[in-house]
Amino acid sequence: MTNHKNDGSENIHTDFSSRMTYGEYLNLDELLSAQNRLSPHHDEMLFIIIHQVSELWMKLTLHELHAAIEAIRKDQMQAAFKMLARVSSIQKQIIQAWDVLSTLTPSEYMEFRDHLGQASGFQSYQYRMIEFALGYKTPHVLKIYEKDPELHHRLEEAYRAPSLYDAAIEKLSDSGFPISKKLLDRDYTQLYEKDSSVEAAWTNVYKDVEQYWDLYQLGEKLVDIEDSLQQWRFRHMKTVERIIGHKKGTGGSSGVGYLKKVLDHRFFPELWDVRTNI
Repeated sequence: MTNHKNDGSENIHTDFSSRMTYGEYLNLDELLSAQNRLSPHHDEMLFIIIHQVSELWMKLTLHELHAAIEAIRKDQMQAAFKMLARVSSIQKQIIQAWDVLSTLTPSEYMEFRDHLGQASGFQSYQYRMIEFALGYKTPHVLKIYEKDPELHHRLEEAYRAPSLYDAAIEKLSDSGFPISKKLLDRDYTQLYEKDSSVEAAWTNVYKDVEQYWDLYQLGEKLVDIEDSLQQWRFRHMKTVERIIGHKKGTGGSSGVGYLKKVLDHRFFPELWDVRTNI
């Protein structure tokens, strides 16, 4: 017979008649009842959960990115570095999710694909908000969300807000680098384009790491995030190709063709060019 007297279990709380439980704190009843299959096919559960988990990670990514932008603008660099490092760790989780989804074969997916209608990951508003927070502003996607005025308003606010890279460029200017005035006063809704004054500033940072240690760390944190995002995009593209080939996406996009095209975009171009300059 097992002796439980000294195994540490004697102090475990078992009476929760007037106390909050783990499940109540996490709203597990609501969370675990949100996987509503539209088909009887076994593998649709995998498809739903992978996307729901990814959306939860994206929620945390946005939480950290917005806080990091604010911290940089307040010159709280160590706090910003911690948040950006956390984003990079989150990205590893989201990238690995494609390995699980890729266990779904083309034949299995076709069993329930028609039930999705026009619903598509292309419509993920949190992913769009992450793109906006990183400076990739694409106005045409806002139309997708007009069905929900409150959500549309949130996206418009994110679309007009300064990005993480805008905050980094302001930091370069505050540190004494001669950043172009038109760039500092720019319309944040416009897609960022490479600027020679920013390139010169980052080149100087990377040539004198000891003097500009905080800016150097910031640059590397940004490169980490873009690198991981591009890995996520690549794994997305290859997983889609593996499951549906070159069919159109359920949302009407060209599928693999569209996903290959967005791989060409660079979020922080000068930070990649500095590798050649130094």
